[in-house]
Amino acid sequence: MNEQNQTVEVGRGEHAEHPPVRFTSRGAIAAGLLAGEGIEIGALHSPLEMPPHARARYVDRKSTPDLRREYTEMADADLVEVDIVDDGEALATIPDGSQAFIVANHFLEHCEDPIAAIQNHLGKLREGGILFYAVPDKRYTFDWPRPVTSLEHMIADHEGGPERSRSEHYEEWARFVEIRSGETNEQTVARARQLERDAYSIHMHVWTQVEFLQLVLAARERCGRAFDIEAAARQDIEFMVVLRKCGALPPARPERPPEAPQPRSLRARVRSRLGRLARRVGLRR
Repeated sequence: MNEQNQTVEVGRGEHAEHPPVRFTSRGAIAAGLLAGEGIEIGALHSPLEMPPHARARYVDRKSTPDLRREYTEMADADLVEVDIVDDGEALATIPDGSQAFIVANHFLEHCEDPIAAIQNHLGKLREGGILFYAVPDKRYTFDWPRPVTSLEHMIADHEGGPERSRSEHYEEWARFVEIRSGETNEQTVARARQLERDAYSIHMHVWTQVEFLQLVLAARERCGRAFDIEAAARQDIEFMVVLRKCGALPPARPERPPEAPQPRSLRARVRSRLGRLARRVGLRR
């Protein structure tokens, strides 16, 4: 789910004395960096405002009617119409090297293996393509009581498989986010197991902007430094980072070789000789 427009109770987070500040906006960054045809994953009711020179198709794990049934609180929300039903982490139906950009706002925190998700997204881009990510800073959302996910944890999930910690994430969600007053520990664990069986979409990982940048840099090393960080900015409760896929630089325009002197025509040679002869005998024309 997208938390961009949710109200956060300032004063409860661990850094509430420094509330979030708006430095720039998604639209301003997108206007300067997005162009061509791409996709946006998990837009729901908050799609990125596309500049005139960019067009997006919308990807989600379920069709729009199915999403309305799952997220009952969005029954009356203006959801985007899903164009492609696919797993946003794998994007198996999207051909490699086919997209000018991929937008995934408030999506990576739902991924069980965010390192693999970044790698997969990168593979779907053309050379020079853009990955546009925004993630919530856990200090300013309902995730504030949860411990930050360490880089070591995410690397272990990537190398050992996300199932190693899946139950732990659901228990943490049930214990710290979907709190039920008067619930026993056994009831909380049972509820977490049910959420896991239902594959309910939760925030698997939580970060501040520092830990998220550590994740991005670790993914970059594992991708053979196949992308650069094009932009990074903070806006209210979220942190945005834009990555550009590396590729061969366009060949420099070759300089035009100097033209070889062309032989003069017979007429030109005759005129030149007649001119010299005329000057000798004193003719003016």
